[in-house]
Amino acid sequence: MRITIVGTGYVGLVVGACMAETGNDVVCADLDQKKIDDLKRNILPIYEPGLETLVERNQAQGRLTFTTDVVEAIKVSNVVFIAVGTPPDEDGSADLRHVLDVATLIGKHLTREMVVVTKSTVPVGTAAKVSKAIGAHARHPFHLCSNPEFLKEGAAVDDFMKPDRVVLGVDDDHARSVMAELYAPFVRTGKPILFMDIRSAEMTKYAANAMLATRISFMNEIANLCERVGANVDLVRKGIGSDSRIGSSFLFPGPGYGGSCFPKDVQALVRTASEAGSPLRVLEAVESANELQKRRLFEKLKRVLNSDINSARIAIWGLAFKPQTDDMREAPALTLIEQLLDAGASVVAHDPVAIPEAKRRLGNSIEYVEQNYDALIGADALVVVTDWNEYRHPNFERMRESLKRPILVDGRNLYDPRKMAELGFQYFSIGRGAE
Repeated sequence: MRITIVGTGYVGLVVGACMAETGNDVVCADLDQKKIDDLKRNILPIYEPGLETLVERNQAQGRLTFTTDVVEAIKVSNVVFIAVGTPPDEDGSADLRHVLDVATLIGKHLTREMVVVTKSTVPVGTAAKVSKAIGAHARHPFHLCSNPEFLKEGAAVDDFMKPDRVVLGVDDDHARSVMAELYAPFVRTGKPILFMDIRSAEMTKYAANAMLATRISFMNEIANLCERVGANVDLVRKGIGSDSRIGSSFLFPGPGYGGSCFPKDVQALVRTASEAGSPLRVLEAVESANELQKRRLFEKLKRVLNSDINSARIAIWGLAFKPQTDDMREAPALTLIEQLLDAGASVVAHDPVAIPEAKRRLGNSIEYVEQNYDALIGADALVVVTDWNEYRHPNFERMRESLKRPILVDGRNLYDPRKMAELGFQYFSIGRGAE
């Protein structure tokens, strides 16, 4: 099948590479000339385990190509995926300008019957707007499909190749048939393809992310309460997670959620609900709780350092919003760094892959090191923000010797409080008894 992916960001690039891997002829189109030139040389704009190998292999075998000629890419395909960005507007709603611009291009340059797939995260009712934009110009039949993505950054290739489910919102039998054929190689183990109406598919994406964000904020709130009453959130998490009605996923407390999906999707769904006259008060609280949680690490530091924080040197381990990615969108580390700099502290940071992205965002306002232990030399405290594997079993003696003061704020509960006390650290974590 001949497929065009418009947009070579995180979603578009993963979809294109994985579709090519199953034998399709895929063209990934984007107006960014530098990005396309880099991709032709197998230089990716994002860090995602396994993706570079897919891109390189499928380009070499001729199944995957990259172009800035969006119009020509549309003309030669049977299926076009719209995978452009939908950043939040000032009012929290999703900005659909790029989606509708692509839809207009498709309508103007449709040369055959086509299935048009919205892969971008879009609010309920977007398909109708896409249909109108295409229909204003189209001279050939077209069929719409909403195919929301459920890719976890850091595991996106595996998630696409071996999905829990594939959600497809379709409005006719032709789109259903084409999309079933396209996704058949990915569900051979029996995972379901869930066909539904388009509006339900659009809602499913937002509802899924909102549910996961709710679990995170709920557990963070419980962790904060545990600190107040002297309970241990690790034990509470295990106690509730063993209930089959609840399960253990997304119950780990931390410094708040970030990334490209949860913050903007919660915000967009809250906005949609408000406009529909059915406010989602639970999600409004989730959003508020998350913003407060991002400030918890600074609060812990300020409590232990007191007035010394205005001249302190603070080491940070982890800049990306989660491990296995260089994505720093809405990352808790950014909130912490902003608070520290505003307080007069200096910051030295390490991250296995996100330092180039941090330099792009923060410039020279903080110091960067290539080795995690180098960040500790002369630092008044260490804050662990991202739970990269290499931070899980460090050399604690080396850490204590390198730090000016043995203060450690563990935003991911990686270490045993009793052991840390025995090693001579002033140790602070999230929700593990009174501090």
